Amino acid sequence: MRIVVVGGTGLVGEKLVNILRHRGHDVVVASRKTGVNTLTGEGLSNAIDGSRVVIDVTNSPTLDGKSVMEFFGTSSRNLLATEEAARVKHHVVLSVVGTDRLLNSAYFRAKMMQEDLVRHSPIPHTILRSTQFFDFLRRIPEPHLNGTAVRVSPAFVQPIAADEVAAALADLALASPRNDMIEHAGPELFHLDDIVRHVMAASGDPRAVIADSRARYFGAELSNDSLTPDEGAIIGVTRFDAWLEQHASTLRAEDLTLASSLLHGATRKRDFHTQFPRPRGARKILSLNR
Repeated sequence: MRIVVVGGTGLVGEKLVNILRHRGHDVVVASRKTGVNTLTGEGLSNAIDGSRVVIDVTNSPTLDGKSVMEFFGTSSRNLLATEEAARVKHHVVLSVVGTDRLLNSAYFRAKMMQEDLVRHSPIPHTILRSTQFFDFLRRIPEPHLNGTAVRVSPAFVQPIAADEVAAALADLALASPRNDMIEHAGPELFHLDDIVRHVMAASGDPRAVIADSRARYFGAELSNDSLTPDEGAIIGVTRFDAWLEQHASTLRAEDLTLASSLLHGATRKRDFHTQFPRPRGARKILSLNR
């Protein structure tokens, strides 16, 4: 099957492309690096022509209100119009758990607009909302006290391995369109400040983590359950301690510059197959020496 991955040279996209090719599909990588620009429409028709499925894993390069709205609005309209002309049979888009609860943030208003454009398009679709990736947890904190500390909300979070999200996108793309949204989360529930504190310590970041319910998350103030999925979500299998054990050396070696322009990324190579769906069940909050 011919499948287009828009944003296919990014972290999530690259892993998704590898999974689909490993499963024997003809995958077109669409990104600025390959001459495809969803904002201007350059290269879109050539990339999408003859494809049955298009998967959109693009993300805005900025959180600025006007820019982020323009990115998701223009990009999605151009993409969906091109797909309709090419008679694409299934549009899959990656979004974020809690998007509809965080509309005081320009970023999440833009993601909500993207979802709405997909829902109102005549193209059959599937929307996958994912929780935060383990990899990006240390990019969340707001600097505080002249850089010697950071502020993080104590809201609940169920972070997930990005490999599993990439595999879920592949599974959904190869299945019949749901014409609906489905959520995907990790198997464990944490306080956000607690798990960020643990990741920062593992990466050698000496700054203190201050729990602050007013701390912003991509511009949004969180309530306890803003970032957690509803019942019926796909539940991943990778636990935080296992992920951290494998990535501890990488965390210390990577650049620790705090940048939150991207919400989704990728981790290690592994071909997961998704379990659809599994109720969250009883919620047990895990403490990391809180």
